[in-house]
Amino acid sequence: MEQQDRREARLVVIALGVLVLVGLIAAVIALPALADFHSTQLAPGLGLKGAAIASFVVTFVTFVIFAVAAGDGLIGELQFMLLGFFAFFLILWLLIAWIL
Repeated sequence: MEQQDRREARLVVIALGVLVLVGLIAAVIALPALADFHSTQLAPGLGLKGAAIASFVVTFVTFVIFAVAAGDGLIGELQFMLLGFFAFFLILWLLIAWIL
């Protein structure tokens, strides 16, 4: 039984090694296509001003939905909602500016 376990383990290690080798070869072959994709699709886009507007709208709509779903969230949990709003807004703002 122990020899069978060793044989299976050796087979798994060999299969993983072959898989990693094939992945590295594919990555080397794909480098020119990835460079072309990077130069055409990842150009600077939205910027901080546009991202701030988009993130404010998304954050405002999300928190209004949260407040309505909570029932008394419009007034009862205002202090928590304001802190959450500004944290959510800041994160979305920077992520939208970074991605777009």
